[in-house]
Amino acid sequence: MSVLWLMTGLLLLRFCAPGFSIVGGNVSVPHSRPYMVYIRDPVSERVCGGFLIKEDFVMTAAHCGRHLVVYLGVNDTKLLPDSVAVHPIPHPEFYRNTPGYDIMLLKLKTPATLNETVNTITLPKTENGEILKDCMVMGWGLEEYGHGSPSRVLKEANVTLIDSKNCVTNDTLCSEGTTGTAEGDSGGALVCGDVAQGIVSYYNESNGEYRTRYTHISKYLLWIHHILLGILNCWA
Repeated sequence: MSVLWLMTGLLLLRFCAPGFSIVGGNVSVPHSRPYMVYIRDPVSERVCGGFLIKEDFVMTAAHCGRHLVVYLGVNDTKLLPDSVAVHPIPHPEFYRNTPGYDIMLLKLKTPATLNETVNTITLPKTENGEILKDCMVMGWGLEEYGHGSPSRVLKEANVTLIDSKNCVTNDTLCSEGTTGTAEGDSGGALVCGDVAQGIVSYYNESNGEYRTRYTHISKYLLWIHHILLGILNCWA
């Protein structure tokens, strides 16, 4: 597979099929992933996933949009709690039809109350730390690639990371196979050893094989910490 083909597929998919649910996998035990966040655009009704990293911050993909509300502690999307308004802080170098920088922080206007059903997940500590290859993805997206209905309840699937040299850009992690994320799962967490190592960004398909790419969180730790500490006053 040529680099040119991959880049072409990347650009088309980023334009035509952003947002991803879990194909295959299993239904999650209710509220066993308390960091997972259901994200919705009330205007377009587009949905994404996200994950709580601090009482007042959710992490998601930048391509999920700007006019968003979030729902915490969700298992069944037919039984949503009250929404929480947010202020989106996308990475300043993100552009929708070009690769890279697909990361966004959402500042909750009402901080979360942490409990058994709403809680945070750990981020990587260093940029070059070792990552376990056996990981997990979660979401409420489509249950088949490219068609069908989204899952009402949170689902999860095991994925295995491949060599990062096959991931086109140096800020992405990749997995392959017929089980994984689909439309509606964008912005969700790639969790490896109880640490959020990636953000679901997009997938492409070739000859029945699917490759999912995740924004590599550790590559953005400096930017993330600057936002969390208020050093970059991006929402003023």
